Amino acid sequence: MNALPSQSPFLLYSDGKGNIFEDHSLYVVGRSGWDAMPIPEDEWIELPQGGQLYELPGRRGIGIDVRTGEMRLCEKGWAVAAFVPPAHTGFYIAAYETAPDAPTLPLFCYTAAGWMDDKFWVPAIRIEEDIRQECGGFDDNKVKYGVAHLMEAYPHNRLVAHLANNCALTYQCPAARNYFMGRWECPVPASPACNANCIGCISFQPEEETIISTQDRLTFKPTKEEIVEFTVPHLESAPFPLISFGQGCEGEPLLMWETIREAIIEIRKHTPKGSININTNGSKPAAVKALCDAGLNSIRVSMNSARPEVYLPYYRPNNYQFEDLIESLKVVRSYGGWTSINYFVFPGMTDTVAEYEALRQLIIDTDLCMIQWRNFNIDPDWYLGKIGVVETGDILGVKQLMELIREEFPNLKFGYYNPPMERIQGSYDVDFAH
Repeated sequence: MNALPSQSPFLLYSDGKGNIFEDHSLYVVGRSGWDAMPIPEDEWIELPQGGQLYELPGRRGIGIDVRTGEMRLCEKGWAVAAFVPPAHTGFYIAAYETAPDAPTLPLFCYTAAGWMDDKFWVPAIRIEEDIRQECGGFDDNKVKYGVAHLMEAYPHNRLVAHLANNCALTYQCPAARNYFMGRWECPVPASPACNANCIGCISFQPEEETIISTQDRLTFKPTKEEIVEFTVPHLESAPFPLISFGQGCEGEPLLMWETIREAIIEIRKHTPKGSININTNGSKPAAVKALCDAGLNSIRVSMNSARPEVYLPYYRPNNYQFEDLIESLKVVRSYGGWTSINYFVFPGMTDTVAEYEALRQLIIDTDLCMIQWRNFNIDPDWYLGKIGVVETGDILGVKQLMELIREEFPNLKFGYYNPPMERIQGSYDVDFAH
């Protein structure tokens, strides 16, 4: 059971020079949609290891006056938000007022944060026990050794070079670092192109946009041989092995489905071990069926909403409909495969009554196996403005939403990562990564 703060935490502010202070005259509040509100005392946890604090330039934090109980701005400095690390899901966004000339925030999550009892606190939950992306679990020396060893083993493999030089060494991608440490989930980027135009794309932003992508996209089309060469040894030798097509450094893998299908067929000629997964927008159900025929084990479909009217203005798809996502999930279940949604949690949107009803229906219609409750990495004002949301509707609260879904669908798994075959086929709740 998590320890709770002795009282409501105090608001944090930054002096604009990288120094963060607490304001003892204001209790921190959270934001849901466009609205600021108090945070229930039982929703706080200590800022987890790997969490970070950000100053939010051009923004003044909103808090509750300790003496009067009224909400007001903190005029002492810029607002502060927290990045909560993987395996954790935030319940409230940081509450602030944005100046007209404030810069657009980069593509990170902005969870509320406060200070009490000599600790930083965030309203969040640990949704996944798997430790595969814990900061303390990575050893830079082992990663660098793995890079040197595998680059030597596969000197002409462009994918291995991309995962080494870009993903593991430059961007510190946890999935790539795990691959070079010889364990767990191995990323397999496959597509330089995409058939969606997400406003929050992490690998491609138009030049006229005010934000920049956090990483460069794959620039070549891998061959079947390049994919098979390094994935078969990983599946053969890694503990709890899993390979995943569809990474943050690429476009949409289903655009390369023919190559992926050929690679899966070839991989399965060499090894029956491990799980083959695809992270996708689910836009091509016929391609998904072809991959299932070849031996695909699981799919994770990303979505910001289970409602087409919220999904479409964010993804801005080319030549596919929201219904295609639903069909892709149904296809994989019809083959007995594992299905997840990569669900972008945005407090005030994800936990509306309307979204809850749509999510319930999606779970029922697709016989969904798992929800990966992901923090939405995006400037909240920018996002709501871009998709044209002025009113978000009646709010349940993220914690209450999770409790309602868990109660109605007790077999549906909650998590943050794609499970290995050992979890899919065995006891899901055993913590395999330890």
